[in-house]
Amino acid sequence: MTALFEHSPWVEQRADARLSTGDRHADLMSVMYEATPEEQLALIRAHPELAGKAAIDKTLTDASAAEQASAGLDRLTEVEFAQFHRLNAAYRDMFGFPFIICVRLTDKAGILTAMERRLSNDRETEIHTALEQIGEIVRLRLEDMR
Repeated sequence: MTALFEHSPWVEQRADARLSTGDRHADLMSVMYEATPEEQLALIRAHPELAGKAAIDKTLTDASAAEQASAGLDRLTEVEFAQFHRLNAAYRDMFGFPFIICVRLTDKAGILTAMERRLSNDRETEIHTALEQIGEIVRLRLEDMR
């Protein structure tokens, strides 16, 4: 079964403990946005870097591996790999968590452009953006389960 949230079953568990609205995605997003700032950061940090160490050593979740492959991140040239590595490091150094984007809605070039552009954001904007992107990832994973 696909994990909807990377290494964060607590989101689904909390949603399951509540009365459902009939909209699973909305129920899950409510839990995510109502979580403490520390829990939200832990959720963001549970995501792997794009084309990072987990992709190389094959420790990505099945869902993440398939999603990264869909954007061509499993077929990078040496130059592209170096760009991802450099931008991942710069992003993590600046914000303290990995860059999150719903890779199924873009491609390698779009991801690299977004990484470069989002480096100019402030940390609060990036936390908000990361949570929005996690919401998109979860929405697509839910659709896949139907």
